[in-house]
Amino acid sequence: MSVDKRKAPEHFGTSQLVKRTRPDAVPSSSSAVSVVNQSASGGALIQAVPRTSGLQAPIMELTGHGKEVFAVRFDPTGQNIASAGFDRAILLWKTYGDCANYLELNGHKGAILDLHWSRDSRIVFSASADTLLASWDIEGGIRVRRYVGHEDVINVMDVARRGPEVMISGSDDGTIGIWDPRQKESVDYIETGFPVTALTMSEAGNEIFSGGIDNDIKVWDLRKKAISYTLRGHQDTITSLGVSPDGQSLLSNSMDSTVKTWDIRPFAASTRNINTYEGAPAGIEKNLIRASWSPNGEKIGAGGADGSVAVWDVESKKLLYKLPGHRGTVNDMRFSPVVSEPIIVSASSDKSLILGELGK
Repeated sequence: MSVDKRKAPEHFGTSQLVKRTRPDAVPSSSSAVSVVNQSASGGALIQAVPRTSGLQAPIMELTGHGKEVFAVRFDPTGQNIASAGFDRAILLWKTYGDCANYLELNGHKGAILDLHWSRDSRIVFSASADTLLASWDIEGGIRVRRYVGHEDVINVMDVARRGPEVMISGSDDGTIGIWDPRQKESVDYIETGFPVTALTMSEAGNEIFSGGIDNDIKVWDLRKKAISYTLRGHQDTITSLGVSPDGQSLLSNSMDSTVKTWDIRPFAASTRNINTYEGAPAGIEKNLIRASWSPNGEKIGAGGADGSVAVWDVESKKLLYKLPGHRGTVNDMRFSPVVSEPIIVSASSDKSLILGELGK
């Protein structure tokens, strides 16, 4: 979403759900996504190159959202996908088979800007422009709770990886909210001084990383609610933050069209910036485009305003794939949490999701 607050439409309609292969999405020379052709006789799928995943086809397009899609997440098992966006609906999909849409959750009165799954895959948490967080029971298909307290758009949220299931949220009101998911009101707030556009929690849960329109990344001691140190180097608004699977590095994306990695280990060198990656343009829309880690921490990826997804090798900084297919800004992309399944999912302003497999 743009840093500027946008009002959600009063009414929206979800179009017919469509799951189809993408034979038209021919990969570029640097892409390892397979191409599926249709047989002239019976329409059977023909494998053009060796398959690398359990997807029904190498590229699957999922449509059903009525407006731009801002957030997409695999659940911890990799079997399910949640997506949400400007149409205020959360759609739940099966990753495998025909990628069936099996649930639609409604209740927010503004665009949904971020999503997270609970560790047991039973709950989806959402953050919205309507100033509310919410939790949703997937089995029952109902909203469990609304979380009240922010005074402006909530751009981002995160959930602790281990220990107590703490939620954190970042808002245009300049605060970071800290929540116990069992209570509708916050445990505490941290005043940052700027709208919070990116946020994540450390592996241990004792630090919060936040980014905003001042271009800096602040590292907060959660116990003291004070800044431990600041990471500087981006030249524009921070759009996403994510801690590596091993908990030792931070991934950041910015409207300056660069993705960076940072050393967040205790007593690291004062510069802390490890690498800078280019190839995912931010564009002029000023969307909060998100980047993410692969489950083994060897790759990173980010969407771009050019409708493609860039995937880099973390160590070499080499751009491994430039994956086409979308017809609008790719606002979010995620790797499957299953290391043996080289799958990514992307969410775009063109109202669609694309599931695709990478080469090995």
